[in-house]
Amino acid sequence: MSLELPFEPTLGFDRVYGLEIDDIAEGLVRGRVRVRDDLKQPGGLVHGGVYAAISESLATNGTAAMVFAAGNTAMGLSNQTSFLRPVTAGSITAVARARHRGRTTWVWEVELTDDGGRLCALTRVTVAVRPLPTGG
Repeated sequence: MSLELPFEPTLGFDRVYGLEIDDIAEGLVRGRVRVRDDLKQPGGLVHGGVYAAISESLATNGTAAMVFAAGNTAMGLSNQTSFLRPVTAGSITAVARARHRGRTTWVWEVELTDDGGRLCALTRVTVAVRPLPTGG
């Protein structure tokens, strides 16, 4: 079941690097980024920060979708990415799965693959759950 978000999930920095969120369901988020030259490091590989950004955004949006109705928001607390295989062209596809759903933190694992379905990076993201700010 896809969840409706009370906010636009790909604003700001996510829009800059081209994140497209395909689906947000309970404990599962799917997204992708098309590889462009401006996302690559000088050696021609996608920059590691792109993988980390994709992972944190999927995990944060997935958490927020579940906690927003209770008056909470979500924000990245930690992000650890292991780079396994370079991507130089095509798209990066990411699947984020919630592994822990606590009152104040959620932990996600994100698998990032290339167009051939090969695992290219693996990320663990911890997301903080906090009350929505009040006032302006």
